[in-house]
Amino acid sequence: MYSAKRHILQKVEPTHNLFNNWGALSLSRRSNTRVRMKIVWLSLVLVLVCAAQETPVEIDPSKVRGDWRTIYLAADNKEKIVEGGPLRCLYRQIECINGCEYLSLTFYVKLDGTCQLFHEVAKRQEGDVYIIEFAGTNVLRLIHASDHMLVTYIENYDGEKITRITKGVAKGDSYTQEEFQKYQELNSERGIPNENIENGIETDNCPA
Repeated sequence: MYSAKRHILQKVEPTHNLFNNWGALSLSRRSNTRVRMKIVWLSLVLVLVCAAQETPVEIDPSKVRGDWRTIYLAADNKEKIVEGGPLRCLYRQIECINGCEYLSLTFYVKLDGTCQLFHEVAKRQEGDVYIIEFAGTNVLRLIHASDHMLVTYIENYDGEKITRITKGVAKGDSYTQEEFQKYQELNSERGIPNENIENGIETDNCPA
């Protein structure tokens, strides 16, 4: 069985305070916390609104579950998905649970050159999207599925900006020319430059 590791994405504030000026410090921190929470909430709402503008695609759950490998990745902010990037996810398994009411993702990310295994489970939200907290807030949607090919579309908010990402995975180690052309079309429809496509399988040396 895989063992999952997680990032600590947020700095933990100290739980103790000096008694001197405690009231002013506590009030300031509470105020800053409320402001940060409001910003995060508004940003999440913006991501959801952007994702909801796309008409959901009817996906056959039987075509989603199984063992997958990341073949291609693309993003309008390419640094997120280049080698060593925080969202260069190398998939191993995807499961649709209860008719895709829940989506289970197992994947590797290379951190400082070391393959780290992650396992995420997300509940489907309105608009057939899934929200995953990983290297920021991610709104994920399945946009194409066939017997051999699956493509996910993600809008990632890292606290500063929204990045649009596609990940093309396969039940194998390559795409046919027709499948690659379909992947390029899906990128173009979402404003992601095809020159930003990264080949994930070429550098995937993580355990099977």
